[in-house]
Formats: sequence, structure tokens, C-alpha cells
Amino acid sequence: MTLQKGDRLQTQCYKHDGNVHKCWEETIYLTSTDEYNIFANYKTKVTEFDGRVWRTKEPAIVFFSKTNWFHIIGQIKKDGIYYYCDMASPHVIEDGVIKYIDYDLDLRVFPDGSFKVLDRGEYQYHKRIMNYSNDIDKILKDELTILINKVRNKEYPFNADVINHYYVMFQDFLKKTIK
Repeated sequence: MTLQKGDRLQTQCYKHDGNVHKCWEETIYLTSTDEYNIFANYKTKVTEFDGRVWRTKEPAIVFFSKTNWFHIIGQIKKDGIYYYCDMASPHVIEDGVIKYIDYDLDLRVFPDGSFKVLDRGEYQYHKRIMNYSNDIDKILKDELTILINKVRNKEYPFNADVINHYYVMFQDFLKKTIK
């Protein structure tokens, strides 16, 4: 699928066993770089595997890596930009749907640049019950190290100017479509 600016896609997150974990009703394609497909969303409906439904609370710029096993969400909050990074398989786009496998581990990055690895216990539990291979385990640990180094070195997209640039692009797109 060739993406065009403004394309509205659904996002489906799976677990390693093939079950759907979460679905985002809509995310809007902004652009691509060599490394990322970049999307944005705001107040998007999310449906959990157990049927719970909620909406995202703040504007988000989403960087789906084309090669790495993670994606990065820049969340624009009143007190600064936070990043939520999911360790996940590289995404695919099929029939207007972004698809990936979530591998539990997450990295939360705060506006001051500090960070915390989340969900290690969940990762260990799912690794055991879903039989993550040693190869997958190694890939995920290596990719988490790459991600942490990007944060420490303030590499793209871990920079407020980058997030603000794409947020302005998103706002401009929304203004044009509302008219």
C-alpha cells in the first residue's frame, strides 16, 4: 500500500500467540523518513482484548520503525513531551491496517530525559507461556538497548522540536479537512 498524507488507518496490536490485544480506531499518516512511517492521532478510540473501550487523552505522534523492533509514541502533555515506546515486531500495513506483535516491554521517557523500563514481569510471564524463542528474546533485548541509547543520546525522534514539527503538520492537516 502506498501511503498518502492524510490516509486514515486502523492499528491492530497482536500478541505472540496471534490473538488481538488492542485496536486503535484511527491514526492519520503524516509522512515517512528512511527509518520511520510517521502518524498522528488524538482522542482516538482504543478497544482492549477484553472489550474495554477508552480514548487517548492527548495528541500523539507515532513513529513506526521500518526496521527496528519498536515504535515510539511522542505524547504531547501540558507539562511536556513524554514518550511511550513499545517493544514490538516491525509493523506491516495491509488493507488500511497497521499490524504488529507487542512484546510487553515498554520504555517510558519523561520530559527531563529520564526513563524507566516497564513490564519486565509481564514480559517474563508471556515469554514462558507463549514460548518466545531464544532468538526473539535476544532480538528484543538488543533492540531495547538500541532504544535506550537513542534516548540517552537524544537521537531522532527524542527531541521536542521533532515532535512539535509533526504536531504542527497534524494540526494543519486537521484544519484543512474541517473546512
